[in-house]
Amino acid sequence: MQSPYKGKTGLRRLINACGYSINGLRAAYRLEDAFRQEIGLAALLLPTALLLHVNASERALLLGSVFLVLIVELLNSAIEAAVDRISLDNHELAKVAKDIGSAAVMLSLVCMATIWVVVLRG
Repeated sequence: MQSPYKGKTGLRRLINACGYSINGLRAAYRLEDAFRQEIGLAALLLPTALLLHVNASERALLLGSVFLVLIVELLNSAIEAAVDRISLDNHELAKVAKDIGSAAVMLSLVCMATIWVVVLRG
């Protein structure tokens, strides 16, 4: 059964989706300290990746690793918001969900750092 909220198609759907995405980025920036910190890091690393004298594959790895951190942080923030929407009570499963999301962010940061070290060391 299809959701009654899925009525838009074609260009209207694409325009709506872009609007929802921009709203999500704004909300994450406004509400999530970690996302703002990672945006600051991205603001330094993305131009650096474009200016480094590396080949196209290495540049793609550098850029992709930074975007990966931002993506994982957005997913983690979405998990946290959904868990908090269900209940603000302390519950072991809520803690597990939030801890796993946090672990995903940490691993994405380790992945990014590893990629940058490997590419920069040649």
